[in-house]
This record gives sequence, C-alpha cells and structure tokens, in this order.
Amino acid sequence: MPFTSDEIINAGKAGLDFYLANKPVDQIALERPLLKAFQAKKKSAPGAKQYIVEQLRKSYNSNFQWYNGSAIVTYNKRQTLEQANYQWRSCHDGLALNEDQLAQNGIMITDDSGPSNASQAEKIQLTNLFEEQSEVLRLGFQEQFSYQLHLDGTQSPDAIAGLDALISLTPTSGVVGGIDRGQAGNAYWRNNFATGLTTTKDTGTILNQMEIGYRNCMRNGGRPDLMVGGSNFVDGYRNFLTTTFGRMDYGPAGFKRVEAGTQVMTFQGTDIQWSPEFQELDSRYAPATPWEKRLYMLNTQTITLRPLQGHDMKTRKPPRAYDRYEYYWGLTWKGALTLNRSNANGVFAIA
Repeated sequence: MPFTSDEIINAGKAGLDFYLANKPVDQIALERPLLKAFQAKKKSAPGAKQYIVEQLRKSYNSNFQWYNGSAIVTYNKRQTLEQANYQWRSCHDGLALNEDQLAQNGIMITDDSGPSNASQAEKIQLTNLFEEQSEVLRLGFQEQFSYQLHLDGTQSPDAIAGLDALISLTPTSGVVGGIDRGQAGNAYWRNNFATGLTTTKDTGTILNQMEIGYRNCMRNGGRPDLMVGGSNFVDGYRNFLTTTFGRMDYGPAGFKRVEAGTQVMTFQGTDIQWSPEFQELDSRYAPATPWEKRLYMLNTQTITLRPLQGHDMKTRKPPRAYDRYEYYWGLTWKGALTLNRSNANGVFAIA
C-alpha cells in the first residue's frame, strides 16, 4: 500500500526537525565565522508590533559643580536614555516535491485518509530522499542567511540591516536603529573605521591604524573579541609583519629552523579569522570597497542576533495546493540583527 498525503507531509517535516536539531550551525564554523559567532550569542526577542528595541545610555548629563558655604547650587533634569529601534523581518526557504518525483524514487501516494501500509522498500526510499532534501534545505538556508547578515539591508525592502549597515565604512552618515549618525549630538553612535591602509615594509600604516582603532573600541569599556578579515587584508597584515619584523627560529642545538606557512595570526591576543564568504560577497555585489580588503573588529557583546520567540528557523508544512499534485516544506526565520554600542566596534580596509 502507498503512503497517504498527510504521511508524506509529516515525514518531510520530521526530517527537517531532525536535521535542525542534530546539525547546528556551529558545525560549519570554519566556513562561516560571523554566523557562528552571532548564533552562539543570539537572544530571542518577544513578539513586537514593528521593532526590536535596544535601550541605550547616551550621556550622564552630570550637574557637577564646586561650591563654598552658602553658595547657590543647581539641579537638573536628566534625559540620558535613547532607544535604537530595529525593524524585524521575515525570511523563507522551501522545497517542493511532486508525485512524479516521488514515484521516480519508488514512493507511491494516495489521497486515502486512513493509515497506509507502505512497503519496507518504500519506507527506505522515503527516508533516503528526505535525508538529502532536508540536508540541502538546511545548508542552503544557512548559506544565504549568512550572506544576508553581512549586507546593509538595501538589497531588498524586506531585508534586515546587516553588518555593513551597523558597522559602516562611512559612519558619520546614515540612520541606524532610527538614530541619525550625521547629527552632531550622536557621535557616540558612530563606529570606528580607517580606510586606505598601506602594507609596505616599515612605512605601512596598517599596524598603526589597527592599534588606534583598537584603543578607540576599548575607550568606553570592553574590547573586541572577534576579528574577521578578507584574503587581501589577511595577506597584507601577514606580509607587513613578516617583512618588517621578520625572525628566524633556532633549535636547541643551534641549528637553523626554516618553516613555511602561517599557523595563526593574532592582534592584541585575538585570532584574526579569515572569512571565505568575503570573496563571494565581492563577486555578487561588487562593493566600492571590496570585502576582501576589510577587517572587522567586533565586540560580540554589543551586536546581537535577535530571532522572535518561536521563529528561529521554524519548520513549516504548507497544505498541498488544490490544483497541483505537489507537496511543500519550508524554513522561516523572523527577527533582526541589533546593535547597542556602535563605538565598541570597528572596520578597517587596506588600499
């Protein structure tokens, strides 16, 4: 006996749930360092009408003063808080299988309402098919979602603002979280940045600007704990260090030791991670400043992935359309990427 329509739909959803629960995104850490970091510290957000809100302290408004004897002192009313509002958005990925595709895999379906008595061979074929379909749906969703987290949100009117908007190469202009960075009183809401860095031996500016930017990121507390760069930046940084501060190690017996390759590169004790996604972003979007030339210094305590409660990669099983013999399964996500301290982060780019 073949499967019923409901059994096919439920089997597909069960397969998706299994793969999402047992293959978390941090298993692909080497390929997607930014997504791994954001997923590790994500915080769900309650359902909201339109925005996910981050509360900010923008000033102390101190009324400090010296006085003597009976001198008059003053008091002030303090307005020290600001809100950053981020519109939450929805994204989707889905797959469809029609009855002919299922039949080609040895899986028969009827519209009977009662339980089926499918053969063992059909059950095996169904399991194998859904394993592959569930796996590629999950991987495809994560791939595209990760790319979108890097972008500025202008690629679609329904996209969230990603890293390129929150940590900008032009942080003295634009609106982030509803706060205008161009206004004089909002300098606290600008990230650190430096572009046109050079990597020539001895006279290169790359190390000096990284030192300055790092201190500025620490100025108001905390320090960057995630550094992600493209191929050109990573190579430029390595070449500058090795040509300017090159060294040769000697073994215990005084023999010279010559070893090629870079095991790890750090800055201020934090590993600089290479992101293979930057090359793909350049290929797809061709930005004025290539991603491959960038390095991001991020304080991951200040940037948070905020899925709405109950909507973090949720599996879906839409009903079959009345006018076609096709079955559907999907993944959806609702939320935003939020920032609560801009000046704790920086972006740098080589010339």
